[in-house]
Amino acid sequence: MRFPFSCLFVVSAALLPLGARGAAASDLPDFTRQIRPILSDKCFRCHGPDEDERKGGDDGLRLDTPDGAQVDLGGYKAIVPGNPAKSEILSRMLSEDPEERMPPRKTGKAVTPQEVDLIKRWIAGGAKYSRHWSYEKPVRAPLPKVKAKGWTKGTVDQFILAKLEKEGLRPQPEADRPALARRVALDLTGLTPTIEEVDAFVVDRSPAAYERFVDRQLAKPAYGEHWALAWLDLARYADSKGYADDQPRS
Repeated sequence: MRFPFSCLFVVSAALLPLGARGAAASDLPDFTRQIRPILSDKCFRCHGPDEDERKGGDDGLRLDTPDGAQVDLGGYKAIVPGNPAKSEILSRMLSEDPEERMPPRKTGKAVTPQEVDLIKRWIAGGAKYSRHWSYEKPVRAPLPKVKAKGWTKGTVDQFILAKLEKEGLRPQPEADRPALARRVALDLTGLTPTIEEVDAFVVDRSPAAYERFVDRQLAKPAYGEHWALAWLDLARYADSKGYADDQPRS
């Protein structure tokens, strides 16, 4: 028996914006995924949104917006869409003069040849900026073609199977009900299910058995505790201020 949910928390590529699904159909670098991280790490400290820290020219050079990056700086522009040779950003990144080279050596930052190549190809392709993928309208992608059509039960399955087939792999045999119950409970709560929960799921042969089992796990306090851990880690939560000054921290 297979269930329609191949994975509990898979965001289908069919619903992700183009920038979040990876590179576009062409070989042009994707701004959000490949170019913005370079500029953010190597350039935005001095050429970003903070006008108090911005350097370059009378009003400072701003690289986080297309208007700022393409402003005339007295006979040259940092980025000239379609023309890498006239884009000052590349001249500065490749300069042998330590006073001219960007980012400055004192920042401890340096662009790699691979990053320079990405920026060069991005500029040659028109230097198109795009907003963060979370602000873009989701676009439904066409379903990929698969060979083992009988295996899929939904659109998410089709994307998973397409990747497996691309890598020359085949899906594993279906899990039995006790194994499925264990996997679901561990994913959702971080805890194994009780024997009673497993037994009830095994004998429940109704079409909604799986959904009911998932709902019971979601209703547990352990579900919130388990998934809050990831967010607390991202927020660098701690109960104290550290070993050197170990005072309570709210």
